[in-house]
Amino acid sequence: MKWPNQQTMHKYVIFGPQGSGKGTQSQLLCDEYDFVHISIGEIFRWHVAHHTKLAARVKRITDAGRLVPDEIVAEVVRNRLEEHDWNYGFVLDGFPRTLPQAEYLFQNWDIDRVIYLELHDKVVYERIMHRAAIGEGAGFTKRVDDDPETLRTRLLEYETKTRPLLDLYQERDLLIKIDGNRPIQVIYDDIRAGLGLSSLEASAV
Repeated sequence: MKWPNQQTMHKYVIFGPQGSGKGTQSQLLCDEYDFVHISIGEIFRWHVAHHTKLAARVKRITDAGRLVPDEIVAEVVRNRLEEHDWNYGFVLDGFPRTLPQAEYLFQNWDIDRVIYLELHDKVVYERIMHRAAIGEGAGFTKRVDDDPETLRTRLLEYETKTRPLLDLYQERDLLIKIDGNRPIQVIYDDIRAGLGLSSLEASAV
């Protein structure tokens, strides 16, 4: 569904720990407002699935539970953003994860808002272990962070490298904090309100 009379490009970042629902909320925004969901994790998984030259390097890193180095991620993000395949804006999911990545993003793109999905580590662990137990449903493959040891490594990386970005976003007056431990629709309504987006379904009535 396209957003009628849309004049402004909307550029958002959504972040939070694994299992916080970033992909789900990103897709809801994109479906309603015709934004483009740019998931860095999905891009890397595509490379792995298609055995590209980048895939072997990325797989060795992610299989060990480590974050992909800044220079590799920045190159992938730059190539994706330079496609300019959106009419109304994008939701960037999974980037930035470190301070150098954030500095790169702000130097090259005017980001409007950052959506932070807050979730306690215990809930993160329970959600991802549940996802691993059910195999994510038909048509999905097991994700690397579904392994308990790898998940612990990823959460440690998140705590030391990604969570500190909160201060940077706060200083730039970009941050919207959302409680991620609630029903999907409630979370989405709060995100939409925080971004100042009206419901297209309501406005169409």
